[in-house]
Amino acid sequence: MSEGLRLPKFSLGVGDRFAHQAKAQLAACVMASDAGVEVVPVWNKSNREHTIIGSEPSQTRIEADAAVKALKWTKPYFLDADHINLKTVERFLAPCDFFTLDVAEMIGKPADPKNVAAFVAQHPELVGTVTIPHIEKPFKTDAAFVTGVANQFLAAVEDAGRIYRHLVEKKGAGNFIAEVSMDETDAPQTPVELLIILAAIADEKIPIQTIAPKFTGRFNKGVDYVGDVAQFTREFNEDLATIAFAVKTYGLPANLKLSVHSGSDKFSIYKAIHDGVKKFDAGVHVKTAGTTWLEELIGLAEAGGAGLEIAKEVYAEAYAHAEELCAPYATVIDIDPAKLPKPEVVNGWTSEQYTSALRHDQSNKAYNQSFRQLLHVGFKVAAKMGDRYLKALEANEAVVARNVTTNLYERHIRPVFLGR
Repeated sequence: MSEGLRLPKFSLGVGDRFAHQAKAQLAACVMASDAGVEVVPVWNKSNREHTIIGSEPSQTRIEADAAVKALKWTKPYFLDADHINLKTVERFLAPCDFFTLDVAEMIGKPADPKNVAAFVAQHPELVGTVTIPHIEKPFKTDAAFVTGVANQFLAAVEDAGRIYRHLVEKKGAGNFIAEVSMDETDAPQTPVELLIILAAIADEKIPIQTIAPKFTGRFNKGVDYVGDVAQFTREFNEDLATIAFAVKTYGLPANLKLSVHSGSDKFSIYKAIHDGVKKFDAGVHVKTAGTTWLEELIGLAEAGGAGLEIAKEVYAEAYAHAEELCAPYATVIDIDPAKLPKPEVVNGWTSEQYTSALRHDQSNKAYNQSFRQLLHVGFKVAAKMGDRYLKALEANEAVVARNVTTNLYERHIRPVFLGR
């Protein structure tokens, strides 16, 4: 498969809703480097987020390049066209060099029966006893099973192939990183199902460097993992083993690694991720996004005065328009309306009360995950404030940046990549 841009072993997807925190985010990667581990930033922002805010991918590129120059960062960095398809990719072509191929709409749609039959015939190694090194028990399959999995995922992989070839046509082979997202499905893929998907990706000649499978449990926006940590640990390790086997079996890129979507704030599974990656000497891509936007609000609230007033106003508006704001994210949030404080109560809060409710510190009894999740999806409110919000960020840059950097380094980079 084509040589070219190569995603290093450890990477962190960092979202920056308003293109103001790239330096603060990069500073966390600098701290990781100083601590002895290379974690490269991948600035990611989806078409939906650009549309809601009224921004362009080119603005994210300008901010990222400026941060790299200011901090004299000499390691790789990337810009992710997050969750794109053929309908939305055009605006991302010039500024981006990392593309998350979103094929969610095609998962579960049957492929052409002839293509399914050809796939099964081409892969006799997937029928019968399938042994994956480092997974205790072999898998028993038959042609009907492989056909069923192909019917579930082959159309999606073919769609990824169409997107990939369009990108090659526009940008040239080797000039971008490709990721395939398979996490928007009802059930986690078993190792043998993931192996079938990877075989299909290899057949499409997509040199993916990361894949985002579905894991057990809830990956709600901005809050901790909800689910069986032991089961996640087993699935994560089995996926690592499957990827290593698929790389050797199908000639996929040697640096192919797992991508954990909605990976921010999933504190209870970070040890499992770190330990699994260490055990297999594997890479990992952890995608975060709205956690930085929440740190902006925390910084503004911490600053007091006009900053605190803006933070309170954002909550009041988010509360008033909760149904509209939550609708696009309904599958990845769990908000208990009864636990949302009334805006008139929040309006009387001190800086400490606001930040205690919002900051993801589970040891703080005042922490309110419903409050946090509503604000996580409430960035549209700040977008409508326009320059007023952006000028508040600039006026309080030091305190906001400190919160952004501390959050990424202490709560994310250290436990995931350093194991401490």
